[in-house]
Amino acid sequence: MNKSFFPYIAIIFGVLSVSTAAVFVKMAGDVPAAVTANYRLLFASLILLPYIGYRKREELRKLGKKEWLLTLMAGASLGIHFIVWFESFQYTSVASSTVIVTLQPIFAFIGTYIFFNERFSAGSVISMIIAIFGSCIIAWGDFQVAGEALYGDLLALLGAIFITIYFLFGQGVRTQISVMSYTFIAYTSGAVIILIYNLIVQNPLTGFQPNEWLIFLALAIIPTILGLNLLNWALKWLSASVISMAILFEPIGASLLAYLILHELVSWSQWLGGTVVIFGLLLFVASTRRNRKMKITISHD
Repeated sequence: MNKSFFPYIAIIFGVLSVSTAAVFVKMAGDVPAAVTANYRLLFASLILLPYIGYRKREELRKLGKKEWLLTLMAGASLGIHFIVWFESFQYTSVASSTVIVTLQPIFAFIGTYIFFNERFSAGSVISMIIAIFGSCIIAWGDFQVAGEALYGDLLALLGAIFITIYFLFGQGVRTQISVMSYTFIAYTSGAVIILIYNLIVQNPLTGFQPNEWLIFLALAIIPTILGLNLLNWALKWLSASVISMAILFEPIGASLLAYLILHELVSWSQWLGGTVVIFGLLLFVASTRRNRKMKITISHD
């Protein structure tokens, strides 16, 4: 096989891997969403710990206060993202939630406009309007089904906002720290934030069934460690814009897995709205690529 195909194979498996996150959360059933999020980040941190301790110990020791603060704040934002996004699955479908949280690139561009003086092109504005219109179609359809589904959509929207804050903090520090060290600190601090939340609301942290512990572990390994590392590995050979476009197909993978595993059907409004959102986001990524050289670190689902 031609070695040039390997990065594309990595992208396919990477997107499929991150697409499993929503299904695993749904499979956790009655486990509180914040507890599932807590163990996802905790187990991911523990898996990374031996490597960090062996290879990145000196790097962590040399980090300045600013880098530590920004990375810890990024981790806190990531923790909040997982709390509200995982909670959204209790009220709405995998299809609706994953499509809405995929609006993150739009919030990110707005954030970089405010804090880093990025400029909008006409194509960016048009594509954002298209994507937002698609999300409104999904929200309208979910409201027709049940009011609580709309509440789930709003939680997913909050998830998109907080993952954007996570990326904005990361943008300020990623040139000073490696991907592995950055994600380790972010995952660990995110786990601590979620743990504090769980203690405050008195969510149970033990007493789960063996299959539920396996789900927690699978969340840490498949979408978090395997999926994200495959996408980061592909960045060595492919442009960030190609990776960005590939990630936009996560809702399709998640919806397909939800249909096959959970027998979760997709309504006409979710199909239509999701298609419009993904089309708008593809246009958005293409238009922003022409206006700036994109630099990203894949660190989400």
